[in-house]
Amino acid sequence: MAKVGIVMGSDSDLAVMSKAADVLSELGVDYEMTIISAHREPDVFFEYAKSAESKGFKVIIAGAGMAAHLPGMCAAIFPLPVIGVPMHTTSLGGRDSLYSIVQMPSGIPVATVAINGGANAGILAAKMLAVSDEALFERLKTYSANLKDQVVAKAEKLDKLGYKEYLNQK
Repeated sequence: MAKVGIVMGSDSDLAVMSKAADVLSELGVDYEMTIISAHREPDVFFEYAKSAESKGFKVIIAGAGMAAHLPGMCAAIFPLPVIGVPMHTTSLGGRDSLYSIVQMPSGIPVATVAINGGANAGILAAKMLAVSDEALFERLKTYSANLKDQVVAKAEKLDKLGYKEYLNQK
């Protein structure tokens, strides 16, 4: 049973939202991903948000651009955590999306990550689930240790090669 619902308003959001799915897969967290437009198909959206709890979702990650109503509306209906992913937009660079998601009215919070922050949304969802899942908590510790190891390896390579040769190898 999927623990995380990943929903986006358009297939143009898929490249960003797939990063959340990739992280969840790496951490062994089941998810379900779909595309639903809160504006173009409100009946489908309401059914999705109302049925999320009965589907077993513990967290919803919702990505949206421009007016970005999808995350907030999920939070208004779904009683558990919602993570909003603001999408980069051509007109305002994603600030419109960010403000729409982060500026929710009192009582309807949406945890919000950076513009195009799909990977961080996946990590945040996993951290929320890890509060009651010791095995997932241990996998998150390993994930974090691997991130540290990657930085250390890059620093060692830079020290060895110097910045010009390092950049030439990228």
